[in-house]
Formats: sequence, C-alpha cells, structure tokens
Amino acid sequence: MFHVKPIPEQLQAAVATIFGERTALAVKYHDFLATEGVVRGVIGPREVDRLWDRHLLNSAAIGELIPEDSVTIDIGSGGGLPGIPLAIARPDLKVNLVEPMLRRTQFLLDFLEETELDIVVVRGRAEQKEVVTEVGGADVVTSRAVAPLLQLMKWSLPLLHDEGTALAIKGESAGDEVARDMRGLKALGADDVDVVRCGEHVLEVPTTVVRVKKSGHRKRPSRRKGK
Repeated sequence: MFHVKPIPEQLQAAVATIFGERTALAVKYHDFLATEGVVRGVIGPREVDRLWDRHLLNSAAIGELIPEDSVTIDIGSGGGLPGIPLAIARPDLKVNLVEPMLRRTQFLLDFLEETELDIVVVRGRAEQKEVVTEVGGADVVTSRAVAPLLQLMKWSLPLLHDEGTALAIKGESAGDEVARDMRGLKALGADDVDVVRCGEHVLEVPTTVVRVKKSGHRKRPSRRKGK
C-alpha cells in the first residue's frame, strides 16, 4: 500500500554523519512515520517526502547542545519529534517522551516495541503535577512546534533541575520571540537565553533553537534510574 523512498542522495552524507552506525534504526523510524504515522494521523501525507531533512535531521541536530549522559524530557512529543531521532543519534541519553494524546502515545509505544531504544513514554501534559513528579529534575527539556516561547517555558522550566537547560526548536522568528518575552522569561527563572543554530556543518538548513538555562544554586538532584 505504501512505497517508502530511500534516503535522498543529497541527504545521505548528513544522515550518515548524524546517525552513524545507527542509521538503520533511523531508517526504521522514518519508514514507520511514513506509513503508520500517516495512517494514524500522526503526520500529514504531505510531510512524507520531507521527513529526513525537515523532521529527523532537524530534530537530531540539537544533540550537539546536550551534554553526555543527560536525562532528557521531550514535551508534546507527538510522533516522537525531536525525542526519538535524538535518542537514535545519542544512545548515551536517557530520553522521556511526554505526550497527552492516547493515539500518539500508542504510536510511540508500538514503534518502541520493535526497537531496543531506552525510551520512556509518559502520557500526560508537561504541566501536570503527576508528570512533574514522575520525570521532573531532568538535565534537558526539548520541544518542537509545541507553543509560543513564554508558554513553553512555563511548562519546561519546572521539569528541570536548577541550572538545567530547555531547548526549543523554533523557526526564523526565534530572535523576535526572545526579544518579546525576555522579561517574562526572567520572571520564570530563566538565566541565560540565546538563539543558536545546530548542524551548520552538515545541514543545508540548520536547526534554529532557543536555549534557556534555568537559574538556581540548589544542589542538583541525583539522576533518576531508568525504568
């Protein structure tokens, strides 16, 4: 019923650079999105031809901003973006996917059943007390196409330990969002806020990320054990 195209020739070098020896796993995830993802309404059919550059590579590129062995929470994960490409590219990370919709969480679980990825799926909203209790105290919180910046940080910062970092994948208006919301971000407990571009050495269109460091000087909690 579906014809899944191979990795476009012009993207093969970037895929190999970012995913390395786990490229086959990235292909498996791509194909699952391109088939089951469309059938279940997780992605639109028009996105299939753009999955590699616009979605998988765009997501995984932010790994260059994340320290080794970080506990990471991906909020509003949807079909697993950016969390799953990030986990494929960076097997050292402990990744948690937070998603409120049942059909999307089931999609994630079905894919993960076919892999050995060390990923935890949590059904819920990032702001819910139960979610904060279960996965809070993370090193990094990621997000992609979830909400305007200030609202996004209201959800992200409480999930971080003091001095943790939120990474929000944004578009070209990222700088404008930061300028508009800077006062509100400081009030939320943001310390350093900047806009960075990831994957400039391999991607034709680098990934634009708003990086927000949570302020605080309390002792960092011990890392949660994997489930």
